Formats: sequence, C-alpha cells, structure tokens
Amino acid sequence: MNKCKNEDEAEDITIKAFAKAFDKIESFDENYQFNTWLITIAQNLYIDHLRKKKTETVSINKNRKEFHRIIDEDPSPSDKLIQEQNLAQLKAYISQLKPHYQEVINLRYFQELSYKEMAAKLDEPMNNIKVKLLRAKKLLAEIITGK
Repeated sequence: MNKCKNEDEAEDITIKAFAKAFDKIESFDENYQFNTWLITIAQNLYIDHLRKKKTETVSINKNRKEFHRIIDEDPSPSDKLIQEQNLAQLKAYISQLKPHYQEVINLRYFQELSYKEMAAKLDEPMNNIKVKLLRAKKLLAEIITGK
C-alpha cells in the first residue's frame, strides 16, 4: 500500500483487509475481480485508519483553547472476539496451502518479517520469496472464494 508510507501500518491494514474479506466472503460478487474487491476493502480500512488518527478533542482552558490528539487504538471486547474468530478462520484457510506457502505467509504476516529477513531465514533469493508470497496469496484467495 503506497499511500501509507509506513510499512508496519501497511501490513496491519493488509492483514485486517484479509481478515475482513474472509469474514465477508459470502458478500463477494463473482461478476467482479476478487483483487478489486479486496483492494476496496483495504482502501476503506485505510480511510478508517486515517480518521482514527485524526480524532481530536478540545478542552477549554481559562486563557486559551488547547487541542489534544487522542488516539484510541484499543479494540473493544467485541472487536477482539471478531478478530479472534477471523484469525481462526484465516488460519484454517492457510492450513489448506502447501507447507512452503504456509511458511511464507506465516513469516510475512504473523512473524512480520521483511522480505530481506525472510530470504535470509529461508536461504533463498528475495525475488523467490516475493514470488512464493504472491502465489501463496493467490492460492489463498482461490481457497477462500472456492474457485
């Protein structure tokens, strides 16, 4: 996600987008491309992320107004439950992949390793890692959509 400018935030949004897609897969319209649907989910999550970052409250002091930036990133108990259910469903889908694809998904999205770190850990060129991850995501999308 080029808009984010922060790799960690981009990865968080990506993971949330996949989780939301898995949760709402029954709403996917097969007349459209899966990647377009997934990108739309990611874009909406990014917009929500920006809105959350810009939440401000105003407290009035006797002499002047003071603005305080308040960022509440703690999920509510219901949000946590939904995330845990989505994560369980996501892991079930991932377990259907071949082990080498499971490994790259795990390293990238659950252990949050960079491509460079993954290449070193797997003793493979970085381009191979990127290709494997791309294939893994494509196969995962096919598993989710049932195609």
